[in-house]
Amino acid sequence: MLSVRSLLSGDGVEIADVLCTHARGKARESERVATHAVVFVRRGCFVRSADGAEAVLDPTLAYCMNPEQEQRYDHPHDGGDACTSLALDAGLLASLWGGDPQLPSVPLPVAPELDLEHRLLLSAARARVDRHALLERAIALTAGALESVDAARVASGRPTSARARHALADGARELLASASERSLPELAQTLAVSPHHLSRVFREVTGHTISRHRMRLRARSALERIAGGEPNLSGLAAELGFADQSHLCRVLGNETGMTPTSLRAMLA
Repeated sequence: MLSVRSLLSGDGVEIADVLCTHARGKARESERVATHAVVFVRRGCFVRSADGAEAVLDPTLAYCMNPEQEQRYDHPHDGGDACTSLALDAGLLASLWGGDPQLPSVPLPVAPELDLEHRLLLSAARARVDRHALLERAIALTAGALESVDAARVASGRPTSARARHALADGARELLASASERSLPELAQTLAVSPHHLSRVFREVTGHTISRHRMRLRARSALERIAGGEPNLSGLAAELGFADQSHLCRVLGNETGMTPTSLRAMLA
């Protein structure tokens, strides 16, 4: 009756596609929650009972789960439902939520633009795009949902001065220049800031995301090697962290508007 497909797992975040085919009626028993998670409803309607309260949930709402919480799902209609679960480890969640990983018990309103971002994230995760980009988007989506109930709490710890924001972005660029595979949570931990704040500030200062900056660094490294006569694009792609040779070619095309063959002819 319940199918859970993990689409991304690592660096303290798991994205899962959850499908339920439960028929109309009440659940036979409660279940115990194992992790912190924010769950977006994509389709259907159901009633969740937790912490002594009931909540009717549909695609205009998200809800939160906390470890050891007892919950039950009842279904007023046939047809089942579909959700997207974003599970975060306690440390990462605490950095997003003012130092405390305990998530709110009330449903979270999902504005149209947030719902679209949720569905775009799911589509990208199903397509297995760059994991760093998925991670950054998942953290931003989680923060966006939590902002709907307490924006000040999510904003706590954000650098307030322009100088501090530029210093934070410069710190991230410096770390990525030495090791571009550092994940967003790793960068944030080193720089002693929330991953959400780091991601948002970096984009504000540079005009692009951390995952895009990371990809541009890879592209520059590829161009340097191609200019030096590197003949093995497949090996180069694997060495620099691209998914495969096609991924390398797509990124170089997006960055330069040219194919590797044309670039080699011009740069060699």
